[in-house]
Amino acid sequence: MFFILSKIFMLLLSPVFGVFILLLISLFIKNSKKSRCMLIISVIVFYFFSNSFIAGQVMSIWEMPITKTEDIADSYNVGIVLGGGMVTIDTDYDRLTFRYNTDRIMQAIKLYKTNKIKKILLSGGSGSIIYNNMLESVLLKRYLVTIGIPQNDILIDSISKNTRENAVESAKILKDKFPDKKYLLITSAVHMRRAMACFKKENISAIPYCTDKCVGKKRYDFAHLFVPNLGSFAYWNKIIHEITGYAVYDMIGYI
Repeated sequence: MFFILSKIFMLLLSPVFGVFILLLISLFIKNSKKSRCMLIISVIVFYFFSNSFIAGQVMSIWEMPITKTEDIADSYNVGIVLGGGMVTIDTDYDRLTFRYNTDRIMQAIKLYKTNKIKKILLSGGSGSIIYNNMLESVLLKRYLVTIGIPQNDILIDSISKNTRENAVESAKILKDKFPDKKYLLITSAVHMRRAMACFKKENISAIPYCTDKCVGKKRYDFAHLFVPNLGSFAYWNKIIHEITGYAVYDMIGYI
């Protein structure tokens, strides 16, 4: 139930959905003055959330810094890779299709190949309400095996559907198979705060290894400062998802 409610809640908080509702209200208000006022508000809200500079500034505050691979002196027993819509499967052709947050698995492969991590723990079941049989960790394991990583070096949690469950299910595996060892937590820079808090709650001490950082150096060119960019809505969706998720997790005791 929590999983379904969270999906609905995030839809309602989406900036695109908010702008759409404002435009609908402006169309159905009979008073022309109020309708025009609502339309102006819709344009202002759209411009705010489509501004790349504003979205980037807010994102940079929430994102955690990248850890350079060369700065990792030790070799970790397990690299924990959190799922997030990275892969699905085209059943017509039996072909894996990679989509979002794939930097997580790419960085994990590099860490494994350079002996920075000895084992890879893939944590993630189905993040979809409809496609419950699309288990992300199972599909990722299939991919890793095809590129030559031994099955014995891959562990999976195919149960978890959210960050809290990632931590709970991963903790069970780690405490059973690798108690009191060294762990590297691999996930997106924007997701790391909530992930670290969840793992800490489960008494798992892991070193963060952030991937797919959205914001780089500050830009002050005209297009970035003033020209609307639909891609900024995707940034806001991530920001709102993470900040809201962190706040809700805190209120119900998940972190």
